[in-house]
Amino acid sequence: MKIVEKVFGQYHEESVIEYTLVNDSGMSVSCLNYGCIITKILVPDRNGKIENVVLGFEQFEDYLDLSPYFGAVCGRVAGRINHAKFELDGEVYQLTPNEDPNHLHGGKKGFNSVIWKTEHVETENAVGLKFFYRSVNGEEGYPGNLDTTATYLLNNQNELSISYEARTDQKTIVNLTNHSYFNLSGNLKRDVSEHILQMESNRFLELGSDLIPTGKMIDATNTPFDFRHGRLLQSGMKSAYPQNVLAGGGYDHPLLFTKKGENTVILSDKESGRTLFVTTDQPCVVLYTSNQLEGPFSISGVRARNHLGVCLETQGLPDAINQPDFPTIVLNPEEVYHAVTKYRFFSNTIGV
Repeated sequence: MKIVEKVFGQYHEESVIEYTLVNDSGMSVSCLNYGCIITKILVPDRNGKIENVVLGFEQFEDYLDLSPYFGAVCGRVAGRINHAKFELDGEVYQLTPNEDPNHLHGGKKGFNSVIWKTEHVETENAVGLKFFYRSVNGEEGYPGNLDTTATYLLNNQNELSISYEARTDQKTIVNLTNHSYFNLSGNLKRDVSEHILQMESNRFLELGSDLIPTGKMIDATNTPFDFRHGRLLQSGMKSAYPQNVLAGGGYDHPLLFTKKGENTVILSDKESGRTLFVTTDQPCVVLYTSNQLEGPFSISGVRARNHLGVCLETQGLPDAINQPDFPTIVLNPEEVYHAVTKYRFFSNTIGV
């Protein structure tokens, strides 16, 4: 196992470094100190052919100008916050309305768009990186100085682990996720419409026209949101179900795990033979099938189009601070925010 470094670009007179974690099993993960962005994940298909299975750019400038959060850590709070404001202990905090009138993925200067301090991690069983960032009191409108650590570890079982820790000196809110777009076909040969998703979830959050949860939890039974026995993603992309239509022809929804504790999401592509197990301690996963990706640009030589990737954003429930019935995302000074998600790749498939 090893770590390889190269200069990827410059940002505000600081070097943007691309780190590549390489294991002994034919897998590598490349990521930047800018936004903790995962630029590539190379894994073998059923025939041993190693290809990239996430969406990313070859040039750093494209991440500044074009990226819809490809591979990045989103924070302080992932997802949308209604009308870019919330209340804590009677005080109203106004955030940056970067998706006017709402706040999205931490604002204009979210965790996805800053340089993180970085150090190597090497253990007997894994190689990785620790990223550090201090979000100062008032940044994007959030209260408190927040010190955040994101740790990426790759082992020889083709498993990438992402763990977060955060501490604050003032009551605040935190909800972190990684926003990688997966495509298991390899090197974007096909879109993800024939990918199969399976997970133990019997409810999802209803979205309003602004794509913010209404607060209502809907029973997934007999809907395109029931993935308990495996379902092709295209079943939602082509569905006339109102929530799929609202999202732009597909999914952009928080799916709630049936049980508390550790849960697994299984994504597979039959043609390549690749399967991804995503295991997390978070209460939900936001399933996004890149319904708004079409544009006049290319992604690693492939023209951008809708449904070219699928995001599995493990996190707390979006807009939880404005929804009293959702689990809290409030962090107190005496507490430590902690979250872990693991991504393990195999060369086999599940059936529908």
